[in-house]
Amino acid sequence: MKKMRIYVDTSVINFLFADDAPDLKRVTVEFFDRYAPQYDLFISRIVLEEVEADPNLEHRAKLLDAVPRYNLQRIETRREAEIDALAVAYVRKGLFPGAKLNDALHVAYAVVCGMDVLLSWNFKHLANLRKETLIMAANLELGYRQPLRIVSPMEVEYE
Repeated sequence: MKKMRIYVDTSVINFLFADDAPDLKRVTVEFFDRYAPQYDLFISRIVLEEVEADPNLEHRAKLLDAVPRYNLQRIETRREAEIDALAVAYVRKGLFPGAKLNDALHVAYAVVCGMDVLLSWNFKHLANLRKETLIMAANLELGYRQPLRIVSPMEVEYE
């Protein structure tokens, strides 16, 4: 059986080290340690850019170390222009505020690159039913037919 393809946004990697949110940290660590090997996990250049922008050098190093540790594969694509255009379309449609273009880019990467799931702890702009429904409607309108679930690590089916 083919493994499910999961796009992991920066918030999920951040919560591996979120000592100020022990319950979410525990769920995140459990996801990566126990369940992640069942899936193909991907990140994009946006994730790496967000990590590189972290002013805390020690924290940044931990985030970067998590990439190979958890086999987070960087998406390599020649469809960057399409991804950028889709993210801008999301902003123009009001799905994301202009200041949250990176959130739109996370979704665009997941959609254009055929991910099954976008994994995020960002409940305000990504992992909520209303946003998922609006994104799906916009995707259909824009010609993207593959469904994309947007969920938190807590919602990934544990077996």
